[in-house]
Amino acid sequence: MRSYGTIAELKRSLRSRKAYRVSDPALGRDAAKLKLVIVSDAAPPQVNGVVRTLGELKRNLELMGHEVISITPDRFPTVPMPSYPEIRLALFPARRLARLIEEANPNAIHIATEGPLGLAARNYCVKRGLPFSTSFHTRFGEYLYARTGFPLSWSYAFLRWFHARATSVMVATPSLQAELEGRGFGKPVIWSRGVDTELFRPRPKLAGEHYLDLPRPVYLYVGRVAVEKNIEAFLELDLPGSKMVVGNGPQLEALRKRHPEVHFAGALFGEDLANAYAAADCFVFPSKTDTFGLVLIEALASGTPVAAYPVQGPLDVIGDAPVGVLDNDLGTACRKALGIAPAACRDFAMNFSWEACTRQFLCNLALAEVPEAAASMDETEAAVCR
Repeated sequence: MRSYGTIAELKRSLRSRKAYRVSDPALGRDAAKLKLVIVSDAAPPQVNGVVRTLGELKRNLELMGHEVISITPDRFPTVPMPSYPEIRLALFPARRLARLIEEANPNAIHIATEGPLGLAARNYCVKRGLPFSTSFHTRFGEYLYARTGFPLSWSYAFLRWFHARATSVMVATPSLQAELEGRGFGKPVIWSRGVDTELFRPRPKLAGEHYLDLPRPVYLYVGRVAVEKNIEAFLELDLPGSKMVVGNGPQLEALRKRHPEVHFAGALFGEDLANAYAAADCFVFPSKTDTFGLVLIEALASGTPVAAYPVQGPLDVIGDAPVGVLDNDLGTACRKALGIAPAACRDFAMNFSWEACTRQFLCNLALAEVPEAAASMDETEAAVCR
């Protein structure tokens, strides 16, 4: 791969958008090896769908032979986010971020979040005329409104400005794509999601007595414990059996006090998280603001049916597939979901491949110095990037 001696050379190289050849089914072994910079304000030890998505993306890109440089808050002095101390915000990151990008000499720059690091990266690219891509993971405006009452119109004005100069804005679902088009975001492109089906799988040994001795049926929530997730709509339901909550967040202690009957497990990872999914009888997704809901796919891959509201996210992921129940009465959805066969859930989740999602991500980038140009693609190969 070519090395760029000066910022001017890097700028000239990145100016032209090139096609990426992704035809090799064995993780792209015949494709150009790229150096990518991904900038994100969301990173471990945060536990959320964005962090897991970016972690899986990096892992799969590296399996394909690409080099990924992650620019995340751990490289900077940080302060806790007001009202949400688990999230650390980078302080005055512009100068150090610029140096990290220049040292990386990347083929492409992707900005995953709209926080301080994302803003600094956007401004760096715009000032130097470098193309970059972005992704829209989180309903920043709705979350800010739920916490502070900050007007949605102001938030979306900022978000439109933030994403306006990107060569592509990646979104997880067609409905979010249509919504953002309607809000003046141009023409966002689809970057779907995948699931680790080796980790998240049915575990028959957990099908009997619950491993935490919780009375069955066990209703599970996994995710951020915060007001925008609408968790109390789940916790207040009158359901037989037990409720279990996995995750941390600013509402955790208050909800623990308000609902002593609920098992709050805190944040779980790896096998512990996979066990929680597989041992549950129903996965409950009370959020009305998520753009996708990666946890839905993780639950289904574990053989656990879903109960949710018929809103964006569940509608996009599940729709009318017989693997969950979407109902405006969440309690009704929970009770009906118990009758769904685990095998149907698993079969449905197997349609979500991280390899395919990673290739989709690559196709959405503004790439430079890719030796395999579009002219060399046959029709089947080119279709991957459409």
